[in-house]
Amino acid sequence: MRYIVGISGASGVIYGKRTVELLAEENEVFLLITDTAKEIFKQELDIDADDYFADRKNIHCLDNHNLNASIASGSFQTDGMVVVPCSMGTLSAIACGGSDNLLERAADVALKERRRLVLVPRETPLSEIHLTNMLTLRRMGADILPAMPYFYNKPQSIVDLVDSLVKRVLQILDKSYRV
Repeated sequence: MRYIVGISGASGVIYGKRTVELLAEENEVFLLITDTAKEIFKQELDIDADDYFADRKNIHCLDNHNLNASIASGSFQTDGMVVVPCSMGTLSAIACGGSDNLLERAADVALKERRRLVLVPRETPLSEIHLTNMLTLRRMGADILPAMPYFYNKPQSIVDLVDSLVKRVLQILDKSYRV
């Protein structure tokens, strides 16, 4: 299967990193990382995102500034898209139909083509604007899955918390995905 993963500039890039790793095990992944997200990779994980994902099996790293990339067109078939984490700026741009970068354009294509779009906002507290944008996107068909880890599985580490959320994202992205 073929998926697009966008990682935007919000805290919690570890969710995006892990989503890409798990999806790429058995799927083709087209990866978009915003400039701010690349900075956050360095701050939160001490990782250069470009180097980390370069030359990995099944991962195609795309330039987020290249609006001529194949995924900017509805004729490029994908099985869905996830933005994890999804900053409120990115969420707002998607809700308003913004296409200032490839991530926003790919999300716009997912909505117009009625393909699965999963957004994982990572912000708190939520303002009325945030909630309105989420409701707007939900009404357009996007799935909204805020990064709210759960604890009934008795996580023993940060990795356990991250994986529980990421596996839920993958279940929503692909109904056949089994945890």
